[in-house]
Amino acid sequence: MSQVLDSLDAARNAASRHAWRETYSAYSGFDQRDLTPHDLESFADAAWWTGKLEEAIGLRERAYAGYAAAGDKLSAARIALTLSWDHSGRGAFAVSHGWFASAERLLEAEPDALEHGLLALTRAINALFGEGELSEALANFELAYEHGRRFGDRDTQVLALTGKARALVKRGDVEDGLALLDEANAAAVCGELQPYATGLVYCMTISSCQDLGDYRRAAEWTEAANRWCDRLDVSGFPGACRIHRAEIMRLRGDLLGAEKQAVEACEELHDFERSVTAGGYYEIGEVRRRLGDFAAAEEAYRRANELGRDPQPGLALLRLVEGKVDSAVAGIMRALQEIDDPLSRLRRLPAHVEIAIAASDLKTARAAADELEGIVDSYKIGGRRAPAFDATVHFAFGQIKLAENDPEGAGRCLQRARDEWQRVGAPYETAQARMLLGIAFRRQGDEHAATTELEAALAAFERLGARLDEERVKELLGRLEARRTFVFTDIVDSTKLLETLGDEKWRKLLARHDELLRERIVENGGEVIKQTGDGFFVAFDNPKAAIGAAVAIQRALAAEIVAPDIRIGVHTGGAFHTGAHLTDYGGQGVHTAARIGAAATAAEILVSRDTLDGVGTAFRLSEPRAETLKGFEQPVEVVSVDWR
Repeated sequence: MSQVLDSLDAARNAASRHAWRETYSAYSGFDQRDLTPHDLESFADAAWWTGKLEEAIGLRERAYAGYAAAGDKLSAARIALTLSWDHSGRGAFAVSHGWFASAERLLEAEPDALEHGLLALTRAINALFGEGELSEALANFELAYEHGRRFGDRDTQVLALTGKARALVKRGDVEDGLALLDEANAAAVCGELQPYATGLVYCMTISSCQDLGDYRRAAEWTEAANRWCDRLDVSGFPGACRIHRAEIMRLRGDLLGAEKQAVEACEELHDFERSVTAGGYYEIGEVRRRLGDFAAAEEAYRRANELGRDPQPGLALLRLVEGKVDSAVAGIMRALQEIDDPLSRLRRLPAHVEIAIAASDLKTARAAADELEGIVDSYKIGGRRAPAFDATVHFAFGQIKLAENDPEGAGRCLQRARDEWQRVGAPYETAQARMLLGIAFRRQGDEHAATTELEAALAAFERLGARLDEERVKELLGRLEARRTFVFTDIVDSTKLLETLGDEKWRKLLARHDELLRERIVENGGEVIKQTGDGFFVAFDNPKAAIGAAVAIQRALAAEIVAPDIRIGVHTGGAFHTGAHLTDYGGQGVHTAARIGAAATAAEILVSRDTLDGVGTAFRLSEPRAETLKGFEQPVEVVSVDWR
């Protein structure tokens, strides 16, 4: 018997020291029927902290039954509230409400006690994070704090302070909320609180700081929280701390490290807290989208959505980079229609601006930017915008001014965005601002300043592993070839036609020619790069579309009563963007297409043989012939398309 008592004393001693792995191991050697309700409660805590949620719930249910059978209604109510929190975190809200109702019933006839404060605290948390009823939440946090003060329970007091601070921040009373958070965290840092209360204080503080764009303060508390997690040597709940760490790592530019940290956190959390785990998967999606791993990003957003986290705005931005603009617009619009909370809207509005610009809807983009600025101004800290929020606003307006062809205005906004993001210590966002600033400088004619910004952006994207952004900057710098199908058209003997027709008739004929060609080019998905004398320089995404347009052009001209003969050259090859606005192309592929066009005869469509390799076409082709093109050492094999 003495050995059993000694073993129980060892388990109880380990629990008092919060040595959870040791506690779990010590209690595991006993038949649960031999344990008191208090022992079962300690055993459950050890199981919970070591990542065994199902076992913890089972032990708590046994503890509840033991307390209830002994007539200890206060202890039974305390366990019922703990079980309510357990099931709420898993998303089992009906079960959670059932345990909460049990606690209410047990306490309704009991004299005022600390457990009534815990009941008020639970009611306040449900109002804050469930229904979003801030007034009800604040009233219950006040009630919980008063009970904690009266009955000398520091955990209840500090959790009530932290919850009240979170509600005040959401309501827009930022200064009052942050002051309470600092007070609550002082208690956590000094070791006044039990582990669960300490973890909640850290999590709610970090979330509030991130909501306000105060990433410096969020990073400081994240480091403190993770030092605490590491000292505690536990699983489960602390996974939330690791997700906060992943968010800060992403902001600081360690994308691969952030992904690893978030994946490990989600594995730790399992279904301890579905909303936090969902946030972890969303964070994984954000990292993978920046890394250019779109399939993996979509999978992470899907997991987040399954766990109850809206995958926007990340999923809409993913659709945008995939070229699915309509889908991106639909996604972000739906997300904004479903939320009224200003801080939640703030997180989605920057994406709304970017997507609206891509959809050529500048009116909507400006309205979104105006709303964004209004929300940011209502959540100032110390009378000033948080640097991250200020950078976000200036970046949004810089994008709009660039789309409105106001490079000077865009430059001013983007310089502010760049400088603020540098202050925050966010290299990816800084590089994005630099990239657009480079475009703004180029449009102002300052190529030296443009190159400086683009080079800095490129170095950052390369270091971060942001592949898609890296390729875009390389293209802007003329270092990345885009593979397109290029088409050149030209009127044959235009000088003789002008002499024959005279200026007035020639102008009318040329206008009709231009109209017909533009219509056929656009219908087939082509991009008119520029007009070249009496012809067009056009780019297509694929050879089939280019040949379809060429055939349509020749047939349209043949149907006219009077129309000039034109020759068309087609070639697929690499090229890079050139020109002040990067709307032109240069490179070997362009030169080859131009020379093939010049080698064509009247009413001929001449295509390089390489362009048609592996490309089926419904039109008859001539036998290949070798053409010696001006400026090329080796002949190029070409075929003629029978468009008739």
